[in-house]
Formats: sequence, structure tokens, C-alpha cells
Amino acid sequence: MTKASVDEALLDGVEPGEDQTVREEVKKQLWLAGPLIAGALLQNVIQMVSVMYVGHLGELPLAGASMANSFTSVTGLSVLLGMASALDTLCGQAYGARQYTLLGIYKQRAMLLLTLVSVPLSVVWFYTGGILLLFGQDADIAAEAGAFARWLIPALFAYGLLQCHVRFLQTHNIVQPVMVSSGAAAACHLIVCWLLVYPLGMGSKGAALSNAISYWLNVAVLAVYVRVSSACKETWTGFSTEAFRDALSFFRLAIPSALMVCLEMWSFELVVLLSGLLPNPKLETSVLSISLNTSAFVWMIPFGLSSAISTRVSNELGAGRPQAARLAVRVVLFLAVSEGEVVRYVARMMLVIAVTIFFDGIMTVLSGVTRGCGWQRTGAYINLGAYYIVGIPSAYFLGFVLCLGGMGLWMGINCGLLVQLLLLMIVTMCTNWDKEVYFAKISYISGHFETSSDVELSSISLE
Repeated sequence: MTKASVDEALLDGVEPGEDQTVREEVKKQLWLAGPLIAGALLQNVIQMVSVMYVGHLGELPLAGASMANSFTSVTGLSVLLGMASALDTLCGQAYGARQYTLLGIYKQRAMLLLTLVSVPLSVVWFYTGGILLLFGQDADIAAEAGAFARWLIPALFAYGLLQCHVRFLQTHNIVQPVMVSSGAAAACHLIVCWLLVYPLGMGSKGAALSNAISYWLNVAVLAVYVRVSSACKETWTGFSTEAFRDALSFFRLAIPSALMVCLEMWSFELVVLLSGLLPNPKLETSVLSISLNTSAFVWMIPFGLSSAISTRVSNELGAGRPQAARLAVRVVLFLAVSEGEVVRYVARMMLVIAVTIFFDGIMTVLSGVTRGCGWQRTGAYINLGAYYIVGIPSAYFLGFVLCLGGMGLWMGINCGLLVQLLLLMIVTMCTNWDKEVYFAKISYISGHFETSSDVELSSISLE
């Protein structure tokens, strides 16, 4: 299906006079989705930064932290995230229906119930090490993951409250503070995590504790905003005893919401847990965790669109505008398909980029040899020929003549990279290192390098 046919399919039924309405809907959704995507990415950065710091401590701490992150995501964070998504419906429709006081009550009720749910989940986290052993995980990794998970327990209670605040604000169409608070928390996390891991000597435990500190900071910023912002004065009127009532109705929506999120997220996280059963589990677990974190970054884009459309649909349904809700669905499908086309093309490009990375790694170290021997002039000639006689013309031929597009352009540069690699390898393998020592002595004794070209040429042995 071409992009033109996709556009036609998604916008079928929209009258010509409604073009302006479609454009306005696109703007609304992008205005919502942009900050939500950024906020979700920044929240995800907190976990990634912690894993990166732990990675410098060794393979075992990294494997343990990776296993703990997967286990806690499966048994805690995904549950709270799913339950909090019930507010998308409750708060979103109440806001559309102008029942503003209900938003504050729903938020308080969600905060209370998610905190209560966090108590048994924290018990599960406390016994993470033993649970992983029961499932046949490596004993060293299980012990390391258990210690990491215990220090993550304070983050569990903060995470539920954080999601309640985010959902409460996004159903107001207030998303900028979510992005700003997440950015502030991520920036502080870089410093806090470093301080706890290295200067204070807490190691991987410090990385786990830093997650909790950053989450609580994020919650505090949003809580202050809700209480002082004029944008929330109609929806937040203070604590109410109504929050303690009708918990059953919340659970009727929250449990299916949690299942929707968990059944998807668990499948990916379980792959990481299963990697601990493979041969060389430390390596496999670390690689799978890094791969999952990378894919999670890409997933944040549709996640932001998902949050935006849940707000738009719930607002319009609450306001009694079914046609507007229908149009919002069509627009978000168009945006999702467009984003999917980009991701699919990038995925194809990654195969070519992987080849580039492989050759570039070898070429880069050979370039280091070139600089160490003082062959910069030879290196410049090689690069000139490889990229501008072979690489660029090949890129043009593959990209435009053979109509391979961007992939062809990159493949052409790969041709130049391969030529550069082969020439540098020939020069390096044909080097007479005894002669190199001799010419190096002459150079640093005299302090003159005018004969460097002669040195480079004479150092190539054809024997």
C-alpha cells in the first residue's frame, strides 16, 4: 500500500470543507503527543542511565541489574502503569463532560489504591533473588538481581503516584509540565546516580536507589504544579473523603487496563528472563536487556500517540461529540502508519549500517596505526581515493541510477569504506617495522619530518 493510498483510506469520508478540521485535529494530537513522547523517553532514560553506570562495574553487576529491571517491570511497574491508565477513561471523559471536580477525586482514589497495591508487590520484589532461583536462574545473577530489586522498592511507590499525576494532567490537555519535570528528573539522575555508585561506594545498589530518588523528584515537581497552577484550580480542590469510596468501580476498569498493558509488556520482559537460562547467561542477559531498552525508545513514539488519542477520544466522548471522536481515530491511524513506514525503512537501513559498523571498527584502528607511524599523508591519499573516487560515485550510481534510494547511497559509502579498509590493511601488513623504528629515531633526533613521505614509501616492503 502506497502512502497516497493510505492517506486516502484514512481520510475517506471527510468532506472537502472539513480539511481545516482535520488539520486542527492533527495539530491537537501532535501537540499532545510530542511532549508525552519526550516525557516518556526521559523517564526511560532514568533506568538506562542506571544500567549504564552499573555496566562499568562489571559483567555480573550489569547482568544482575538487567535481570532485576526485567523482573521488576514484569511484577510491578507494568501493573501500576496499566492500572493508572484507567484514569485515561475516567478523567478524560469527566473532563469532556465538564465534571471537573471528579478529576481530582478520581486521581486521589487512584493514588490511594495504587499505593495499597504496591505493598504486596514490594514483598515480591523483596524476595526477587529467591524467586529467580526457583525458576532456574544462575545463582550469582539471582543474588545480584535480588539486591538490586530490594533497593528499587522505594521507586515502586513513587512510580504509581507518578503515573497518576501524568494521566491526570494529560486528560486536561496539559502536557508541557510532564516533559519539563521528566527532564529535570533525568538531569538530576545523572548526578545522583554517579554520586551513589562511585563517590559513596554503593555500587549497583546506589544505582537502584537513585532511580527511586529521581522518581520521587518527578512526583514532587508535578504535585507542586497541580496544587499551585491556575490550570488545575477547577479540577484539584484538595483532598476529599470521596476518594475512599467506590473502590470496586475503579478496580473494574483498572484490572482490565492492567491486563492490556501487562500481557504485552510481559512477553518482551520474559524474553530477558529466559535469557538467563541460556549458556553464558551473563552475556546473553546483558545483550537482551540492551536490545530491549533500545526497542523501548522506538516504542515511545507510538506510546505518545496512544496517550494522545486516549485523551482526545475520552474528551470528545465525554463532551458528547461522536463525530469528533471518529475523526480523531482516523487522524491517529494516519500518524501511526506514517511513523510505522519510517521505522520499517530505518529497520532495513540498519542491515546496511551494521555492515558499516563492522568495517568501520577495523578501519578506525588501522587509522590509529597510520597516525602512530606518521603516515598521515598516505592516509589522506587513501581516503581521497576511497571515498571520492569510489564511494561517492558508487553512492550516486546505486542511489539514483539503480533507484535504491537512501539505502543505495549508504551502500555506496560502504564501498568506499571497504576500499579504504583494504588499502590500509595492505599498507599495514606490508610494513617493515625495523625500518619504521629506524626512521622514527631519525625523525625525533633531528626534529624534522620533511622526509615523512619518503619514510612512508620506503617503509612498504614488497617481500
